[in-house]
Amino acid sequence: MNLLLVEDDEMLGDGIKTVMERRGMSIDWVRDGLSAMKSVKSVHYDVLLLDLNIPWLSGLEVLARLRSEGNQIPVLVLTARSEVVDRVKALDGGADDYVVKPFDIDELCARIRALHRRHSGQEPEMLRHGDLVLDPSAHTVTIQNSAISLSAKEFDILHSLMENMGRVMSRRKLSEKVYCLEDDVESNAIEVHIHHLRKKLGDHPIRTVRGVGYVIEKPGLLAKR
Repeated sequence: MNLLLVEDDEMLGDGIKTVMERRGMSIDWVRDGLSAMKSVKSVHYDVLLLDLNIPWLSGLEVLARLRSEGNQIPVLVLTARSEVVDRVKALDGGADDYVVKPFDIDELCARIRALHRRHSGQEPEMLRHGDLVLDPSAHTVTIQNSAISLSAKEFDILHSLMENMGRVMSRRKLSEKVYCLEDDVESNAIEVHIHHLRKKLGDHPIRTVRGVGYVIEKPGLLAKR
């Protein structure tokens, strides 16, 4: 996914860019409205992350120009303005979603993915391992049609393992998938989450590859063991 971030706060902009890149997204970062307009006209972006309080052209002015020119790029507004009137003004001006600072980075990533899915007309496929089913859209996990309650981190780890079924995921790679740079992560955090997942999933195996990481075997390979 290719993103354009328009944010004049250096620390916040650098943090968002770093996290998005670690999560496999491509992202360009500009600091003012005029640069945003120039970038959008020269590069195809899947989602525009737009701050409202930016130099030269405000976020609302950028939004108005884009929509008046017929540009329907999905726009997610990032702003400290939390009043209902500000939300209404941005959404009526053509924004697709609105996130108030400070925000949770996991929620921001989820909103970006949802926005991209809506505009591309795509829904992520459900992931299956026997009677274990993970639905990324609904953020649910079921076994034999019975819901399994997982924490956000447990869900993200299971999602990564099922997306990469048959491939070993290192502890470092799993940690990068589910934690942000600013998170204070315990050294055994992934092991703790895996332990809880195993208790909740029962006979659905997450295999430890000693010294490397974890893997969920493809069902066909598992049957041959």
